[in-house]
Amino acid sequence: MDILFNGLKMGLVLAVLIGPVFFTIIQTSVERGFWSGVLVSLGVSVSDILYVAICYFGLVQFINDPDFKLYLAYVGGAILVLFGLYHVLVKSRRPLQVMHAATEKRGYRYFFKGFVINVLSPMVPVFWIGAISVASLDFGYAHGYEFLFFFSVVLATVLATDLLKAYLAGKLRRLVTQRLMMILNIVVGICLFAFGIKLWLMAESFLQS
Repeated sequence: MDILFNGLKMGLVLAVLIGPVFFTIIQTSVERGFWSGVLVSLGVSVSDILYVAICYFGLVQFINDPDFKLYLAYVGGAILVLFGLYHVLVKSRRPLQVMHAATEKRGYRYFFKGFVINVLSPMVPVFWIGAISVASLDFGYAHGYEFLFFFSVVLATVLATDLLKAYLAGKLRRLVTQRLMMILNIVVGICLFAFGIKLWLMAESFLQS
């Protein structure tokens, strides 16, 4: 149950990050219909799975090394703290700019569109490195069944919320106001900042042990 709860918590934090993917799903669903939004969401989900696999298998051989744990705690904590500060201090103050999807008579390959938009976002792999740091150091899911289950819950939560965004696209579009985006960015920023500080505190405990 702890793994399920932690996975849901991390997935919900990621799900409310406001960026190109958020507006692409809503805009595509409004203009092209629910199933087009579903295909965009699936493309995003596949690219997230790819990023998690690449980040994890790039780190797995080092993840139980004490020196690497210290490094991972500092770097992962710094990534999340910077993300948090960015959302609180910068993104929450930006004027709302809704990304409009270009229309095309022949239609889009929506799955590919969602995949490419997410893959080309430079902050996505950086965030997943931070998430893996939290999973392995804070929650203790370094490898095996626990790690797989945790990120399955995270990715399933993100996909489920993306599908919900597509389904409620018309209503969500009216709800996307400057004030709501400010509140969401501040809440997300505080959550990410807290995760990062917790990793730094763990790094200090590694040094003392």
